[in-house]
Amino acid sequence: MAGVLGGAMTNTKIRNVGPKSAAWLRQVGVRTTEDLERIGPIEAFLKVKRAGFRPSLNLLYSMAGALAGCHWAELPEDQKQELLLTLDAAESANPIRTRWEKAAAASERSSRANGAESADADADTEPNGLFDDPDAEHTQGGGDADSSGISHFD
Repeated sequence: MAGVLGGAMTNTKIRNVGPKSAAWLRQVGVRTTEDLERIGPIEAFLKVKRAGFRPSLNLLYSMAGALAGCHWAELPEDQKQELLLTLDAAESANPIRTRWEKAAAASERSSRANGAESADADADTEPNGLFDDPDAEHTQGGGDADSSGISHFD
């Protein structure tokens, strides 16, 4: 059994935490109440978010309730507000970016580094819009391709 460490049975189920949240917590190394006590509910919540999951604040309250020995809904409102302030400060100190945000930032940095000058140079030669006439540069006399009344599809 996973809860047996060195012959001693540990508390494997964290109170208030459902199966989905428990799976998220296991993914980030929080398997027992002892693990949760060691790192605290704020850091555990942030680890879940950093792993790419999208927990609600109920997970934060559930973990705090588990440590307080009560249901998350029984947490006093002032304790919930303190948790939110602490979470906000921790997120501000080390902002969490999703893997998509990280990939977008890397792509943006790469395109700025590799193509900034060429993009500016190409701007004068590229068509200005999505619906520009693709044959416009091939028309004779510089006029509109359809001004002759001849269909391109005949």
